[in-house]
Amino acid sequence: MEDTIAAISTALGVGAISIIRVSGPESISIVNKIFDKDLTKAKSHTIHYGHIIENNALIDEVLVSIMLAPKTFTKEDIIEINCHGGISTTNKVLELLLTSGARLAEPGEFTKRAFLNGRIDLTQAEGIMNLIESKTDASRIMAINQLTGNVSSLISSLRTKLTDIISNIEVNIDYPEYEDIEVLTNNKIYPSIINFKEKITEIIKNAENAKLINEGIKIGIIGKPNVGKSSLLNALLEEKKAIVTDIEGTTRDIVEGNFIINGVLFHILDTAGIRKTDDIVEQIGVNKSLEIIDNADLILFVLNNNESLTEEEKTILNKLKNKKYLIVINKIDLSNKLQIENNNIIKLSIKKNIGLEDLKNKIIEIFNLGQIVTKDMTYLSNARSIALLKKSSKIIDEIIENIRNNTPIDIIEMDLKECWNVLGDIIGETYKDELIDEIFSRFCLGK
Repeated sequence: MEDTIAAISTALGVGAISIIRVSGPESISIVNKIFDKDLTKAKSHTIHYGHIIENNALIDEVLVSIMLAPKTFTKEDIIEINCHGGISTTNKVLELLLTSGARLAEPGEFTKRAFLNGRIDLTQAEGIMNLIESKTDASRIMAINQLTGNVSSLISSLRTKLTDIISNIEVNIDYPEYEDIEVLTNNKIYPSIINFKEKITEIIKNAENAKLINEGIKIGIIGKPNVGKSSLLNALLEEKKAIVTDIEGTTRDIVEGNFIINGVLFHILDTAGIRKTDDIVEQIGVNKSLEIIDNADLILFVLNNNESLTEEEKTILNKLKNKKYLIVINKIDLSNKLQIENNNIIKLSIKKNIGLEDLKNKIIEIFNLGQIVTKDMTYLSNARSIALLKKSSKIIDEIIENIRNNTPIDIIEMDLKECWNVLGDIIGETYKDELIDEIFSRFCLGK
């Protein structure tokens, strides 16, 4: 990290302002070459008005912000050039920086430098990306908790608990002649290990909730033709997204849209009506509908109130037994011919706007959204962290089993150290260069 990097930090396009960020030991000298004022004696965290020039020709009127190490995001000297927005102007200023000695930053390299220089840990770095990509208020709050270090503290506290147990075991092993030291046995550390297991189980449970908030919940609407699937989609989205007609087979491909309940994003898919058909194109749509049953987090199985249950619908109902699903009985404003007994039924009339709020409330209940979003929300939220947390939990399960089998305590200690290292991988206390490169490559350029 001895070189100086530069990149455009704002979205490239037409706008009032663009920001170009420069970080590294030569930041000031490089910007000095293209700025019409001397920055070498400028104080840290100051803004300077002037012009970007090339061979005495005016390129742009700018504001230059100077932030000197170590009190910066990367802990290196950082300069941000605020120029007029626009593709041509922004690219020209970046070009001058690169020809003056800077290197084009890789995606996420500014944040990578912040991590490698000890400014932030790995969960905080991932929180930055989550904050950029957050689509709901709930996901934003969760990302802020990552960014401010609350999640890091959660993992660090787990490691501290393990450190206490490990250090006590090591004292017993290394200094057996000290009579005033309590002799630790498997039975004595067992309660602490059980307590640790309970804590890590709770964090994993919350992490699964966080995944729902972060990635959203996928809902599939299925049913035979003309039961009101597309109308239900339009009602939930509050827009006419899908074409609605009385002609069977109108929806032949999946129609998608997003809506938000209790701050959580829902991705909803309207599918082709499931029926036997000789139409090749429609049959492809029917097959896609059946695939949705396996891939969705929740299935809304729509039935007509004024029609009896068909054999095809009974087959679908049987297929849903091991899935999260709701039976949505539509057209309750018409005469009742449907006979069905089930605990997961919501009755509504999309045409008369009856029962839609009941459906939303039921979805909130199924995913426990009320408690998930109103709690502290200090959650691990990405697949990497959750996988490492589950790996730690599995190691603890093996430790508990070994304690019950009277495995020597020095072997138990080795397993505890392995768990301690795995938890360290979550926050970046231990890491491999290949992993760091892969994580930060997902970031946008200029961040």
